[in-house]
Amino acid sequence: MFDTLSDRLAATFKNLRGKGRLSEADIDATAREIRIALLEADVALPAVRAFISRIKERAAGAEVSAALNPAQQVIKIVNEELISILGGETRRLRYAKTGPTVIMLAGLQGAGKTTLAGKLAKWLKDQKHTPLLVACDLQRPNAVTQLGVMAERAGVAIFAPEPGNGVGDPVKVARDSIDYAKNKQYDVVIVDTAGRLGIDAEMMQQAADIRAAINPDEVLFVVDAMIGQDAVTTAQAFLEGVDFTGVVLSKLDGDARGGAALSVAHITGRQIMFASNGEKLEDFDAFHPDRMASRILGMGDVLSLIEQAEKTFSQEEAAKVHAKLASKGGKEFGLGDFLAQLEQVSKMGSITKLLGMLPGMAQMRDQINNIDDKDVARVGAIIKSMTPAERDDPKLINGSRRARIAKGSGVHVSEVSSLIERFFEARKMMSAMAGGKGIPGMPGMPGMGGGASRKPKQQKAAKGRRQSGNPLKRQQQAQQAAQKKTDGAPQEGGAFGLGAGQGPADFELPKEFKDLL
Repeated sequence: MFDTLSDRLAATFKNLRGKGRLSEADIDATAREIRIALLEADVALPAVRAFISRIKERAAGAEVSAALNPAQQVIKIVNEELISILGGETRRLRYAKTGPTVIMLAGLQGAGKTTLAGKLAKWLKDQKHTPLLVACDLQRPNAVTQLGVMAERAGVAIFAPEPGNGVGDPVKVARDSIDYAKNKQYDVVIVDTAGRLGIDAEMMQQAADIRAAINPDEVLFVVDAMIGQDAVTTAQAFLEGVDFTGVVLSKLDGDARGGAALSVAHITGRQIMFASNGEKLEDFDAFHPDRMASRILGMGDVLSLIEQAEKTFSQEEAAKVHAKLASKGGKEFGLGDFLAQLEQVSKMGSITKLLGMLPGMAQMRDQINNIDDKDVARVGAIIKSMTPAERDDPKLINGSRRARIAKGSGVHVSEVSSLIERFFEARKMMSAMAGGKGIPGMPGMPGMGGGASRKPKQQKAAKGRRQSGNPLKRQQQAQQAAQKKTDGAPQEGGAFGLGAGQGPADFELPKEFKDLL
């Protein structure tokens, strides 16, 4: 969603790269480019003005860091201001001290409230809660049926005493659901309300009546992330009518411009709490402003990637794989292990989405977008057509065996050969990382090895110079020696073990890594 904005910002920062210091004209030009990028991304004008004035104020002020060059300095300021405009810190749900926590969902029709109710219930269930879904959308045809399907998929309970389709009183259903939850020991109640076509006074009053009847702990405003500038008008109307406490972004995986995300929190003063970024029930998580800002600036989102991996991979399996890769140059790591790893990765979600979370991947966006998730199934078919011995030792696979495997998996022989070659390359790289040598061709990083493999030649110690007997001349010699020592000292490196002035904007993936991807 933020690809266009990311590209515009990256081009803006690139223009600053060669500058030794920032003049007022540079700051104005950069601010103008950022302003255009934000307006093109459909960010609301008041939010853009506030954002640009803060950046200009900070860039022109006394914020000068000796460790950062001007381009890095501006990236740092823009990153911090993006975090601020997205809401600052991650906002968590407020749970009731006694009785069930009541969460009410409100928003326009078609924003994705009913689907989001199921996703939120699944997320709460994973957090060891016992949620209850309540069907208070009695206007839209089959809304109650849809919520029932979502509840079944999420494995949670539903309270739906009325059939819907225009029949029943939603305020009474909402009130009765609280007593039902108390009797049945449900600790979270999620109330799905009817959507509104635009700003409908009658339906807005219904939402206000439901709120007054159940006194919810949280009122979440569900906004379609693809709505653009109109999100602000809608959000302000709901703020006055229902007074929501938090915002949930749905359809964040769309290809619209995504200005709503940057506008709503700033305009309404209510933080974005959750984001839905796919059609599956699992494609839902808490919204982290710092991680979203990092992704917009092309720095990736490694923390979210790690969290997803921790949910999918078991520590025991990971330790076994690491041991195989670290010993005997990785030769014990076979195609069977490789397939198991691929299948675990595919459980984490779309490969394209996962690669997009890695830093520096913006420069390979076109290649990443061309990756088909069905390739994992094709690789699986090829590996499963091999014998156990062939999987353990792919070097056994000669021409006739390749022809047999290709026939068994329904692919061409060249695809089998290509997979085996790529497996050996991947094993070599993974083995180097597991052994602490880092990725071949990557700059050295603390704790990861990498960088130059050769040791620098040791200089022979210079012969000692005879000191002068004259005290003044001896002092002069000492000063000259100290000066030479200072001039010859190596410059300090930048962050992450990169050389000075070699920041994220200058970093390029090594050719081997690009080829492998």
